[in-house]
Amino acid sequence: MNQSQDITELSRAMLQVQQGIRPAMKDATNPFTRSNYATLNSVMESCRDALLSQGILFTQLPCPAPVELGAGHIGLETRLIHAESGQWISSMAVIPLPKNDPQGMGSAITYARRYSLCAMLGIVTEDDDGESAKISPQTATTQRRGAGSPQRQKEPSDNSTPATKNLGALKRAAGDSKNLPKLDGVTYHTVQTQDGRPCIIARGETASKKTLLMAAGFTWNQQQRLWWKYADIA
Repeated sequence: MNQSQDITELSRAMLQVQQGIRPAMKDATNPFTRSNYATLNSVMESCRDALLSQGILFTQLPCPAPVELGAGHIGLETRLIHAESGQWISSMAVIPLPKNDPQGMGSAITYARRYSLCAMLGIVTEDDDGESAKISPQTATTQRRGAGSPQRQKEPSDNSTPATKNLGALKRAAGDSKNLPKLDGVTYHTVQTQDGRPCIIARGETASKKTLLMAAGFTWNQQQRLWWKYADIA
């Protein structure tokens, strides 16, 4: 943690901020751990008004990770600034990259932004019990699709809850995804990743078909031991 020489005015403002911060609702599901989590949008919604009302702005800037960690890491500095006095505090988070490419960097930065804001502002997360149509993690994140032609699912109505709208987006991704090879013994599942993007997972007898899966844009995740690709990438 770093800070300006004096943070008296910032501290007074932060007392008011913490009285106005709301819990961040868990509005998405991690398909790999089957656990609910609060997206960056949800975290921002819980604190944005409280910060602005007290004249506090924040920045979150990517920065180099410590060299001793080696390649495959990225840093993110989160800084809270009191606009009137110029006083500030900051903290840096270091996150390993899931993949050494722009997509992997984007996912790591989004992950770091969520957790850094929650840690610095004391934001807690909770389930949205106000949802009248509660969807289980498995129902909200997976839709089975055979190797043949997909079946179009009924789209959620305009008055659907946020959870069912998320499910509708995943169903559309499953129906509209292109260039999926028809492989015997392989099924495709559409899920939502931590950065909110629809993702296709290939499961089944994939060991002998890795060349075809790679040609279709799938990537092997050694830790989770599965093949996956973003649904919005041809």
